[in-house]
Amino acid sequence: MDIEKHLIVTGSSNVSWKDAIVKTINQASKTIDYISSIKVLEQRATIDGDKISEYFVDIDLGFILDLDRNK
Repeated sequence: MDIEKHLIVTGSSNVSWKDAIVKTINQASKTIDYISSIKVLEQRATIDGDKISEYFVDIDLGFILDLDRNK
């Protein structure tokens, strides 16, 4: 039986929301094994003058627990 755990993480980029999503998944995968799904919960940005200066995403990250892992 697989058990999926969820973690909400926030990432950012100064390029785009898509870049923020990709970077966040990439960074999370360095410390979280068995990532199985993501759900973008929220997108927001900061504005500097008349342009977006930074893009933010909140992601619900799903990963499978390794029940056979030694403690």
